[in-house]
Amino acid sequence: MANNYSGFFQIEDLQKKLLFTLGIIFLFRLGTHIPVSGLDLNQLANMFGQGGFFGFLDLFSGGGLSRFSVFALGIIPYINASIIMQLLTIMYPSLKEIQEEGESGRKKIQQYTRYLTMVIGFIQSVGITVGLKSLLLPGVSFPVFFITAVSSLMAGTALVMWLGELITERGIGNGASILIFVGIVGEMPQYVLNTVTLIKGGLSFVNVFIMVIMFIIVTIGIIVVQEAQRNIPVQYAKRVVGRKMYGGQNTYLPMKINQGGVIPIIFASSVLSLPIMLIQLFPKMNFLNEWLGYGTFLYILVFSALIFFFTYFYTAITFNPQELAENIKKYGGFILGIRPGKPTAEYLDAVITRLTLVGATFLSLISIVPMLTANITHVTSFMGLGGTALLIIVGVAMDLVRQIETILISNKYEKLVR
Repeated sequence: MANNYSGFFQIEDLQKKLLFTLGIIFLFRLGTHIPVSGLDLNQLANMFGQGGFFGFLDLFSGGGLSRFSVFALGIIPYINASIIMQLLTIMYPSLKEIQEEGESGRKKIQQYTRYLTMVIGFIQSVGITVGLKSLLLPGVSFPVFFITAVSSLMAGTALVMWLGELITERGIGNGASILIFVGIVGEMPQYVLNTVTLIKGGLSFVNVFIMVIMFIIVTIGIIVVQEAQRNIPVQYAKRVVGRKMYGGQNTYLPMKINQGGVIPIIFASSVLSLPIMLIQLFPKMNFLNEWLGYGTFLYILVFSALIFFFTYFYTAITFNPQELAENIKKYGGFILGIRPGKPTAEYLDAVITRLTLVGATFLSLISIVPMLTANITHVTSFMGLGGTALLIIVGVAMDLVRQIETILISNKYEKLVR
């Protein structure tokens, strides 16, 4: 590994990308500490300090929500808009045609994503501002606060979206993923301090040790499953074109176990966010908290069911066995032991169905195991850091390492060519 990364600081282009990314990260972290005036921030901090669903939301904003900063919504509206546009592009032929127009089509889809981001950001800004009405400072007029807060949060959403796009275009890695990664990692020290406080308050060190072991096991499981795939052998027949012979080679069709990545978890969290937020923000609905509150049995059951549903749903719209079977047949290929055409499509459909079951089970487990462990050990300081956050951290870190390795390898080949 030392040899692979020995030229890391010798590549000028890589240095520029790295420094640019670090500069954007600094601006993002700075923005999460600029609060919108009008709220009692001490009461707000106490509300988020209790963990639960608010702690889960605050984690993805890098702590900006608990400070009610201009970046309180973080990159989540942009991520949700990107996922929705991706699904709409697959479901509606007109959008798919636009996307297939090349660079101009990609820019149109990106512009639609920006508009949808602002719509989602506006809805969330209004909901959060109205929900936190009870925390207004004395003498602050709610109408004035409402206009100021919604405008600030909308401006912050647009700025965060722009910063993410700048990283994607001129930095290292995917901008949205990097910002959410930085937000999660930035809150780690606070989780450690909260844990130390619990230990001083009488919490057994053994319980904390069990929680740490659980996180290590879940992280290892994420790495193994994220990299796991089933390779289906494909044979291509020999064919003569003019005086040349093509084909005849053996290859394989890789099919990942976790086809949807973290998308099913994000969708499931988004669906549950509205009722949970209403329960948390409005005192009259607090009686529902013991039934559908974050970490309760019903919450875990509903959350797992939604993960299964969205895993199968996302796989169904992104993986087309019929189209894949036709492409294999078109280029003279066939799966060993399976006839080309419809039998191949049926075989691929059966394989992806079984793999999706394994992937959905995996996503459910890594999502609920941290919550169950926290309930058993009473280490509530890590309630916000669930399997979703770990999956994002590990996934983004692995993608970042791959991109850096790609740049290093391409630089070596350029030197050989010269």
